[in-house]
Amino acid sequence: METGAIVKLRAKCLERGASGIKGLARFFRVMDDDRSKTLDLEEFVQGLRDAGVPLERSEAQEIFAFCDKNRSGTLDFDEFLEALRPPMSEARKEVIRQAFQKLDRTGDGLVTVEDLRGVYNGRCHPKFKSGEWTEEQVFRSFLDSFDSPDDKDGKVTAEEFLNYYSAVSASIDSDDYFVGMVKAAWK
Repeated sequence: METGAIVKLRAKCLERGASGIKGLARFFRVMDDDRSKTLDLEEFVQGLRDAGVPLERSEAQEIFAFCDKNRSGTLDFDEFLEALRPPMSEARKEVIRQAFQKLDRTGDGLVTVEDLRGVYNGRCHPKFKSGEWTEEQVFRSFLDSFDSPDDKDGKVTAEEFLNYYSAVSASIDSDDYFVGMVKAAWK
């Protein structure tokens, strides 16, 4: 069951727009003082403070306990992001799944540059038109917007795609509007 503290942290992140929750990956890396790719409670508390998130220590402890699903005493990024992701209706999740499947032309569960060819027109991008970027660079930049900030590998998983759209979803009240928007974007 969600706590008031997690709702407060989510709202703080969403104040920063659709990239607010994705931006937490950067904070997560900064918080991870020992580079273990996990956070202990002290790293988490200090990291929130450093990020300018005004929570009491007890609230940070509450969030930590809520996010630590496997009760390991540490948080990995996936646990943290999953707990922080705003809840979405099944209609929203389904349209996101459909959009991902459309993009994943090879059907391998990943969206790559190869999948984008013929689906996304990189030649219209201003940096391609100016000669600054190749079409490949345009595709990579596009994929990077969906990719996990701490693992920009040019391959977008269904989970990363869902994470991106969960932040967008949080700012849209109507399921019908959200579903229509995603359908229009991905035809």
